[in-house]
Amino acid sequence: MGYLRMKRAEIDKTGQQKLILDACCGGRRFWFNKNHPLTLYIDNRGEPKGCSKHRPNFSIQPDVVMDFRNLDLPENTFKLIVWDPPHLVRVGKNARLAIEYGSINKEEWQNDLARGFNELWRVLSTHGTLIFKWSETDIPIKEVLACFSEQPLFGHRTTTRGTTIWLAFFKEEE
Repeated sequence: MGYLRMKRAEIDKTGQQKLILDACCGGRRFWFNKNHPLTLYIDNRGEPKGCSKHRPNFSIQPDVVMDFRNLDLPENTFKLIVWDPPHLVRVGKNARLAIEYGSINKEEWQNDLARGFNELWRVLSTHGTLIFKWSETDIPIKEVLACFSEQPLFGHRTTTRGTTIWLAFFKEEE
């Protein structure tokens, strides 16, 4: 079902428009409310409960299966976008981390992230915020930021192992 048809159905059913986009929802692990009514959860795949033998209740259940590099969404739609793309390039296809978090192509990751950022920026509304989460396990954040057409306002590196970074981008008037 195309997004516009789904959007009308969602509005009719809930009375609320989707103002938040989770562009790589995966298992929705960092969400307190994993079914927030204002959020559209997308991922490029769906996986049934039990897909990970290490976490029997784990599943990937996006509202819509869609790739962040090619969004079938209207421009200037979302006030808030959260983007936690796959960040592992050195992981086997059947490894636990690949099953639960996905992986990114080691030859194409720069192009994939650049295309993804541009698509998300397109659907982010003016005066909207994009929150980007990255782990430097395989690729340093400096190399990732070189792929983006905008620079973040601020960010935070976790202190436990120092590999996870959260960044905030703000879309000003063009």
